[in-house]
Amino acid sequence: MSRGVFITFEGPEGSGKSTHLRRLTERLRAAGRSVVVTREPGGTPVGEALRGLLQHDTVSEAPVPRAEALLFCASRAQLVERTIAPALARGDWVLCDRFADSTFAYQGYGRGFDLATLEAINRFATGDLRPDLTILLDIEADAGRRRLAARQAGAGETADRFEREAAAFHERLRRGFLSLAAAAPTRFLVIDSGRDEETVAAEVWTGVMSRCAEPPRKE
Repeated sequence: MSRGVFITFEGPEGSGKSTHLRRLTERLRAAGRSVVVTREPGGTPVGEALRGLLQHDTVSEAPVPRAEALLFCASRAQLVERTIAPALARGDWVLCDRFADSTFAYQGYGRGFDLATLEAINRFATGDLRPDLTILLDIEADAGRRRLAARQAGAGETADRFEREAAAFHERLRRGFLSLAAAAPTRFLVIDSGRDEETVAAEVWTGVMSRCAEPPRKE
């Protein structure tokens, strides 16, 4: 059995990652592929507990930036060993909402930690597992935050720790993601997600089909 395909979705806040991951999942499954969907931080009981701590203020103390970076990598280590690696070994397609590039963008470009140090920690956490394709949904930071605020207002949700960061932090994130993409053009597919959903979804599908094995048609 051949190894599965590992695709990650990255982008600034409000870029539409969850929407387009869901749409791609539906289309792949309709085409007969076995798809495992997961997220970061999270995807395992340990990871979901860490997600609450990292993003949703579930304890009375916020992690300091250095602990924050290590906790993200701890969640990733659990996710790789328990979910991603077994699914790839079965030949499944794995779609993950954020992965290591978010650590480089948020804790590296956003918090200012050394990228080489973060890379070393991440290699240890993941066994150097890297995505076959990373879809970067790019949107201007202000536009993404406005989109996110409108969605949260409609759903009665509140912003998490990272969504509450200052505008300058979100500008650094976007520049960081674009810098990461420029450094690894064969892995990244950059798509302007500021456009209408159907156009973006079509580009995601076309990009996946051009970069990864085409799924079989259903009988």
